[in-house]
Amino acid sequence: MELDTQYFKQKLKEEKQLLEEELANLGHKNPDVPGDWEATPEKHNIDQEADKNLKADRIEEFEERSGIAAELENRLANVNIALKKIEDEKYGTCEIDSKPIEEDRLKANPAARTCKEHINEKI
Repeated sequence: MELDTQYFKQKLKEEKQLLEEELANLGHKNPDVPGDWEATPEKHNIDQEADKNLKADRIEEFEERSGIAAELENRLANVNIALKKIEDEKYGTCEIDSKPIEEDRLKANPAARTCKEHINEKI
């Protein structure tokens, strides 16, 4: 059975838009590195004499935002890879063994790069 790539393309485009919106809320695109996003600190009015605990909290918030941004950026990269594979007519093939990725796996994760057998392997 052939995959309905138009269905998956639409799902991937929707996810891409959401990911880019979430990333924009956490930071901005790095103009020097295509595809790279940088977290920015939340806007707070902290004067120079602010409590050290408050400053530490702000640093912790920034580190958390950076971690979230890194996860979203990774997910966005996988979505972009999947969209490119659709364009190249190579979508739905496991990157480990070149077998078809199960349709139920793609419905759960349209950016999946491996079949269920290789779900936990690094690419």
